[in-house]
Amino acid sequence: MLVMLVNIPYGKSFLQTDISIERLEIATSQSVETLKNLKETVKQSLKRPINSQPLHLILGKGKKICVIIPDETRGCPTKEILSPVLQEIESCKPNKIELLIGNGLHRGMSKEEMMESLGKNIVEKYNVTNHSATDERQLIDLKKKTSYGTPGILNKIAVESDFVLGIGLVEPHFFAGFSGGRKTILPAIAGKEAILNNHSYNMIKSPYASYGKMKGNPIHHDMIEFMNFVNLPFIINISINKKMETTQIFAGDPYEAHEQAVKFVNTYGKVRIHGAPDIVIVSNGGYPLDRDLYQSVKGIATASNVVTEKGVIIMVAKCKDGLGGHKEFMKLMQKGTSPGEVLKEIKEEEPIVDQWQAQILSKILIKTNVIVVTDGVKRNIIEKMMMSQVFSLEEALDSAREMVLTDKPRILVIPEGPYIMPYF
Repeated sequence: MLVMLVNIPYGKSFLQTDISIERLEIATSQSVETLKNLKETVKQSLKRPINSQPLHLILGKGKKICVIIPDETRGCPTKEILSPVLQEIESCKPNKIELLIGNGLHRGMSKEEMMESLGKNIVEKYNVTNHSATDERQLIDLKKKTSYGTPGILNKIAVESDFVLGIGLVEPHFFAGFSGGRKTILPAIAGKEAILNNHSYNMIKSPYASYGKMKGNPIHHDMIEFMNFVNLPFIINISINKKMETTQIFAGDPYEAHEQAVKFVNTYGKVRIHGAPDIVIVSNGGYPLDRDLYQSVKGIATASNVVTEKGVIIMVAKCKDGLGGHKEFMKLMQKGTSPGEVLKEIKEEEPIVDQWQAQILSKILIKTNVIVVTDGVKRNIIEKMMMSQVFSLEEALDSAREMVLTDKPRILVIPEGPYIMPYF
């Protein structure tokens, strides 16, 4: 029997196993070249942006500037991007520069994580603030709403700044279509009430709220409207390849730059597969996105788009941060004795923090079994969330083969997890 050695990202390393090549398929993105000189490319993109004046002409002199940066779960080289961006801002002799971490409803970054993500020099030189969606002292209510009813509640620093700039990563997103662009504002620096409305049961339920979909996606359109509550004239977004290295910079107008980034990611992120798999082995892309179980729902959602009815998803995630501070997600998943009960609870009791993650996972669990390969979360927690837990790929595959309804299951491996979009 011919076998293939398969590597699955797991934290900063890999898990390996041998799988028979019969009825085996591996979904992987096309190779895309890494940028040779990231900092220099960022510098040039600020001078020759997409559908925008150069950054220094927009900012002028003596202004208050807020730069929104991603949290520690994103595979964005924030440190390398921030350095030339801050140099350009400093050349405009601003009155004040604020760095605001767009945590949304995620936990704040520790000082050590800031040092790792931003660099010691930047952390020591600039005022860096963790956005908290629940801290009323940080928030301001503009007494406005989007056409979707999302209240204009967001971080004061951004609202009171003359200009807001956004740094981010553009990747497929399991209900916003793609990350980046407008997500810099909602959910990144929005208040709890705004996020809950944007991520509500009916919004998540929309058939257009899925990977790669933006046209007709109510979550995306709501985010676009919300973005206009601050003066965000310029973004710096990046794309990455399977090596987690930067491939392109998209700087300039928040609409046009993001749209071009999406088009580029689509050219290599959509991966055609040739048959519906009974078993899908999927990662969460490795570090940093597989830091916790909450984020790992993204990889599970990727696999759910192609796995057969009553098939098995094997999620491989290190979960070094356990639940990632998302205890509400765990509690909600453990409230019902079935996925259907969880969905009923959400629909009847919303708004509930983290309900979107529980809603998506519960919908998947109605039709699919999920096995989690991790040493970062205790087995009793995962089992109460209606999934199984094992510690090796071999054990996961043995269990999966027993669960499926065929003696010769078709197996699909998605090493890049939610960074790609497999389709038939």
